[in-house]
Amino acid sequence: MPLPKDKLPIDNNQMLRDSEYETPELAMVEVSQSVEQLTNAEGEEQAELFDEMLEEAESGTVALLLESLPLDERYERWLQVDSDERIAVLDLMRADPRNGILDEMPEAELDLLFSQISPEDLIEWSDTLSDAMTERALSQMGERQRQHYDRYDQYSENEIGRYAEHQFLALNLTSTVSQAQRFFRRIKLDCNDHVFLLDDDDKYIGSVRRHDVFRAAPESTLESLLWEDSRSILADASLIEAAEAIEHSNELEIAVVDANGIMIGRMTLRTATALVREHYEAQLMATAGMDEDDDLFAPITVGARRRAVWLGINLLTAFLASATIGLFENVLEKVVALAVLMPIVASMGGIAGSQSLTLMIRGMAMGQISSGNFMSLLKNELGIGILNGVLWATVIGLIAGYWFNDPIIGTVIGAAILINMAVAAIAGVVVPMILQKMNQDAALSGSVILTTVTDVVGFFCFLGLASILYLY
Repeated sequence: MPLPKDKLPIDNNQMLRDSEYETPELAMVEVSQSVEQLTNAEGEEQAELFDEMLEEAESGTVALLLESLPLDERYERWLQVDSDERIAVLDLMRADPRNGILDEMPEAELDLLFSQISPEDLIEWSDTLSDAMTERALSQMGERQRQHYDRYDQYSENEIGRYAEHQFLALNLTSTVSQAQRFFRRIKLDCNDHVFLLDDDDKYIGSVRRHDVFRAAPESTLESLLWEDSRSILADASLIEAAEAIEHSNELEIAVVDANGIMIGRMTLRTATALVREHYEAQLMATAGMDEDDDLFAPITVGARRRAVWLGINLLTAFLASATIGLFENVLEKVVALAVLMPIVASMGGIAGSQSLTLMIRGMAMGQISSGNFMSLLKNELGIGILNGVLWATVIGLIAGYWFNDPIIGTVIGAAILINMAVAAIAGVVVPMILQKMNQDAALSGSVILTTVTDVVGFFCFLGLASILYLY
């Protein structure tokens, strides 16, 4: 007998999301052109143009168009979106613009919208929704939907159990091949290549592949077709671990189970690709102290407040570097050429360190860094730093000595660059590991700390050596 039908319906919103991940370059060009046309129009002309676009545009395109408009125009155009398309459009928007629209909606319209939302969508939205807004949405759901929500909500934002697709084909061991064939023909799910076999308590037993189902005799039981290489992943696994698991399985989908072995959903190859992409987008934005969900047209006060903290941190590190330079005023007054060459020392160390830092963050994100290989990686990066340091210290030293007709200044800058590049390599490996131990995001704060280290060490070595050779 098949399991309850609530595990079988088509997730249309998920299919819409998946279609957006495959947008080709040509489609992106068309979106760019549509954005330009829409933003150049005003008032009634813009409204008419948007209506025309709504007739042909996918939900993801509509979301991009809305995000591209200033706040006042955005909500006016939002009112033109059909009520039955609104969930899909909001689902494909970034958090900030989505929340901005929800905040603008009248209570009656908001309740109508939430009465149509699925627990899966609300889980994703709740990461950035206020508690009050989340409770309002839950109040519009039925008891069974709230139970589903609570089940997904037990997992954190970094665990696959929170985002696993909960629409999948599931049957019992005693089900026949003909039943599975009927389900495959009737239920259309994205990346659906297996029927999952569960016991009476919904515990995952294994899976049967689609092509085996259609090659077998209709009266055969699915148990006889159980695939030996059936795999599953724990719901508390990280998003990156889950993405790696399906990548290494060479399958389109893989079962997600809880600590008791109960199947709560599936992870598809398409979802894994999207999660990895979003993860690296978040890291890229984090290096500037920002969030990938930030609104392009966030209110000025909100945007300023978010960036102010990051600018303040950067200012403190700049003061530290300036204070280091201030220790050597005497030698700078005597040898003005040092001021001309100082940025080179800091820049070379900064670039060398950022290369090691980027390598480390990528390795940490992919789960490739451990205590077992840390020292080997440190030695390897230090060796690379020293080798490149010797090379570029020689080149820059010769150029500086010839430029200022002073072999001493060439020696000073060469030695400073060698030391700074070696220290930068060490910092690039050690800093993200320390931040990870402190439960801090290495992508967010690693670059700031690294820049401070290379600036201070570079300036101190350069000006310190210059003081020894020129003043004593």
